[in-house]
Amino acid sequence: MRIQTTILIVLFSLVISSCAKTDTDVSACLTGHIYGFWEGLWHGIIAPAGLLYSLFDEHVHMYAPNNNGGWYALGFLFGSGGWGFMANKGTSRKKHA
Repeated sequence: MRIQTTILIVLFSLVISSCAKTDTDVSACLTGHIYGFWEGLWHGIIAPAGLLYSLFDEHVHMYAPNNNGGWYALGFLFGSGGWGFMANKGTSRKKHA
């Protein structure tokens, strides 16, 4: 049953990703301000909202294409990792002996 579920998820992901538009012009995003650690941190924090908004507007992206590389990625990682940490704190329960 577990293998069937995994196969179904992979096939569904392939079908959904095959509908993605690939001819998007990102040249306007690659000029101007270069995003660094602090912007990456902010983009990581708002990633869930950015994901939902990007599903309905093709001009919105979760990850800034014009970034400085490793520092932006580290900030994004810390920002997006905070969501899982906060969710874990809210659902913890004490075990009674």
